[in-house]
Order: sequence, then structure tokens, then C-alpha cells
Amino acid sequence: MNIAISDKILSKFPKLNVGIVVVKGIDNTGKNREIDKLLKEIEEYIKLNFVAEDLAKHKLISPWRVVYSEFGAKPSKYHSSVEAMMRRILKGNTLPQISKLVDLYNYLSLKHLVPMGADDIDKVFGDIQLTFAQGNEKFTPLGETKTEHPDKGEVIYRDDNRVLCRRWNWRDCDETKITEKTKNAVLYIEGIPPITKSKLIEACKELVDLIKTFFKGEAKYYILNKSKNSVEI
Repeated sequence: MNIAISDKILSKFPKLNVGIVVVKGIDNTGKNREIDKLLKEIEEYIKLNFVAEDLAKHKLISPWRVVYSEFGAKPSKYHSSVEAMMRRILKGNTLPQISKLVDLYNYLSLKHLVPMGADDIDKVFGDIQLTFAQGNEKFTPLGETKTEHPDKGEVIYRDDNRVLCRRWNWRDCDETKITEKTKNAVLYIEGIPPITKSKLIEACKELVDLIKTFFKGEAKYYILNKSKNSVEI
């Protein structure tokens, strides 16, 4: 399987870095008290240190709003995954506990304030690419069964058959979602300025270490950017 960022994406966003973390042979069943604790602690941190009305101007949130605008998504309507989680918490709601792996990367996403997502490798068809949508690709939103299409020019992750995530990191597809049955997965950690490559590497290393600690599986990370835009896994 090849994972790549298209040349057109890197031409428009030349300072983009994407961390690719590949995990294999994990046990994602059941719950883990330590992961639950980490998630609860970061939720409390968000509540104590952020105000919903100020998020749009935050130095790590506002750049994603600019990016969304640049590919035609209204940032007042569509939020990056990390902003959406923060807004949910600041409204007084807790994050849904979906599975150990999802809970873990949600924790790290909030800790580093960078968007993160994942796909079950065993449910992906062919290669994965971060690219601009043609508008005719198929997409089934998480938790739904009805198929829709992305807007032309929208930034998407896709495999050879369908869209894996719409509006860059806004909404995952249902077919490749992480479940308790997931054994092998690819995770994405997305960095745009002011997030540097070194900061992204720090987040990747932390994720790899935590996966090895809690899941006892294999984990490796790669950084994709203008210098190296693809990796074979």
C-alpha cells in the first residue's frame, strides 16, 4: 500500500507536514483505565484553559480556518477535527469513548492541538492519497449508510474506491472506521504552520510510544511533505 500527498496539494500548501503512523497487530478490544484517565484529564484542561468564543483566533486553530476557506469550506460551518472536539468539550459535553485507539489519538490531538485521524488498513482498497476531489467520488459519512459526494476542489483522503475523509479532517467515512476489531491501522497527524516538522515528529513519537505501551503491537512513523510525498507501507 502506498500513502501519498498529491503534488497539487503540496503546491497549494507547500509547508504542510503529515505524520503517518502505521500500527500492526494491536488488540483494540475492551477499555483501558489509563487511556480513559488521560482523555478525562485533557478534557478538564481544555475546559480550564480555553473559551469557545476565542477559538477562532487561537494560533493553532485559526490556520486551519484559513486552509478550509482556501478550498471553499466555510470555517464558521465546518471545523477541523481538533476544533470540533474542543467546541464539544467547551459546551459541557464529554467526548464519546469509541475504542482504545480512537480515545488515545483524540487525547493526543487535544494535547498537541493538531488534527488526527485514522483508518482500518484492512478495510482500505488500494492506495491512500491526500488530494483535491473531482466531485464524483463516493463517500459514506461515519454512522450513516447514505452515499454522498464531496465538492469539487475539496481536500480529501481517498483510496482507490471511495473518500476516506471529507474536508481534509472534518468527517471520516463509515467503512474504514476504527472499531474494537481493528488489528492494523494507519493514523494521520496533520501539521501546518506554525506547527513545525520537529513538533510533528514529537507528536508522532509520543503516539508510537503510547501504542507500544498500551497495545503491545508494532508501530512506525513517517513524515510526508514536499521533500518526500509518499511512503510504501
